Amino acid sequence: MNLDINTERMIGRIDGRIGWMIFNNPARHNALSLEMWQGMADILDAFQQADDVRVVVMRGAGGKAFVSGADISEFDKHRANAAQRASYGETAARANRALASLDKPLIALIEGYCIGGGLATALAADIRFASTDATFGIPAAKLGLGYEYEGLAKLARIVGPARARDIMLSARFMAAEEARLMGLVNFVHERDTLESEVLAYCERIAANAPLTVRAAKAAVNAFERGGREAEVEAVRQMVDACFDSEDYKEGRRAFGEKRTPNFQNR
Repeated sequence: MNLDINTERMIGRIDGRIGWMIFNNPARHNALSLEMWQGMADILDAFQQADDVRVVVMRGAGGKAFVSGADISEFDKHRANAAQRASYGETAARANRALASLDKPLIALIEGYCIGGGLATALAADIRFASTDATFGIPAAKLGLGYEYEGLAKLARIVGPARARDIMLSARFMAAEEARLMGLVNFVHERDTLESEVLAYCERIAANAPLTVRAAKAAVNAFERGGREAEVEAVRQMVDACFDSEDYKEGRRAFGEKRTPNFQNR
């Protein structure tokens, strides 16, 4: 089922228990335009509300890029000065809030270029799969633009401050295997098996207890953000909900009966 959104440059689709968010600007290597930021937020909000969606995958159309960064051709129109940057930033911030608040597992399927804002978007995923020919980097220093604190803090938490400095100060590009070794991606596969590997991984997640998966994601997110008491307390409540759930009863029954559990998200 395809979602009805206000741009053709983003595609939202639900296939069974998997929601697909596709960056559909292949002529520009899926560079993020203003309307794409808007579409991202709309798609993720729809997936958040869809009870049948248990895991979300984001990927780029065309096979040449996940996202190659921001659409620089729009900068003169939408980001020519500080005031326009603020307006543009509000739209991008809504999409980033949707990425950060999605409580379902988010997988990035990365082929080709994953550059600048594309890498920042990929880092919002819980798990990242890359093709062997994928390329990563943040060339901000070659463009003279500033990079927001939140994006760099996320990068530093994932790869460590020393590697984050290397990535930002050198503005160099990295191959998939180097990206895997530094923690930017979790898995690297050949192109002809990449999608099937992602689908198998998604089905593995989708078969697990959704309340447990949601609580685990929330706990790791709370840790990443410094263990704020309100977020930690929210995780405690989610853990209690797991133990009080019908799915916990089903899990125990299935274990005793030596069968695969059928979790209903309740």
